[in-house]
Amino acid sequence: MERKKVKPAIFIGLFIILLAGCVTVKVSLFEEPEPLKEKVVSGAGRDKILLLDISGVVFEGRGILWKLMGTTGPSRVKEELDKAARDKRIKALVLRINSPGGTVSASDMVYHELLAFKEKQQVPVVACLMGVATSGGYYLAQAADEVVAHSTTITGSIGVLAMKLNLKGLMEKVGVEGEFVKSGKWKDFWSPFRPATPAEKEFMQVIIDDFYRGFVDVVTRNRKLPPAEIKRLADGRIFTGVQAKELGLVDRLGYLEDALTLAREKAGLEEARVVMYHRPGSYRPNIYSMTPEMDLALGPQFLYLWWPGETF
Repeated sequence: MERKKVKPAIFIGLFIILLAGCVTVKVSLFEEPEPLKEKVVSGAGRDKILLLDISGVVFEGRGILWKLMGTTGPSRVKEELDKAARDKRIKALVLRINSPGGTVSASDMVYHELLAFKEKQQVPVVACLMGVATSGGYYLAQAADEVVAHSTTITGSIGVLAMKLNLKGLMEKVGVEGEFVKSGKWKDFWSPFRPATPAEKEFMQVIIDDFYRGFVDVVTRNRKLPPAEIKRLADGRIFTGVQAKELGLVDRLGYLEDALTLAREKAGLEEARVVMYHRPGSYRPNIYSMTPEMDLALGPQFLYLWWPGETF
């Protein structure tokens, strides 16, 4: 019987398939993050406006789960501001805020870094409130010289929240009981394994009130409104951008382009490049691009956070 000739193309195809099957991709979960890089997102000229993104929950955590879910932390904000401080071409800063808030500590640290940057660099700072800029998100906007909000922005929620989950009933159902040896009666304060005592709630309220006064002082100082008016508005309620403008909680209505134009005008620039900092592989090229980081935490958290209603 005559043998059929096998075409060379078949061997070449088989070789390619085998070769492809041997290709491996190196992925490391423990690689050090690469340095931030600058990318121009719009505009032209020698001078620059830095567009800094504050999105997701404001939190100081750095876990992998947080990165997947989306937060803004003091570490990343300071890294961007330090890089901007070394660039003499940065003439203005625009904060793009889309955040329901976060922890009291992280919100205050980011606010401090923004104020320090503005004072040292002597550049105008404009905040643009996007879809949501409530509680800690609104707190951060107080670092700006002017605040621009969309008419559809949800903002406000000035106040402080502390919560915990009471797992006592669940633990009883599964037959688990927590046992503690403590050095003092307050050492297991706010434990999730039992209901809070009246004394604990009273003690927690004292802390909440102290943080609340700090929030109100920051808003009063930066919005230049009578303290009594700020306290009237600072009962946790939320406002639309239109309502916030009427109440004096924001300076004007507009969009991100308007905030960028305002920053350029306040810096006295005829033209400027809008730049963002990003890590390689995380950037999308337009002014609405964002790569939020997220995190979770255990234990009591004091929150400048809008929490719409009781979860349980």
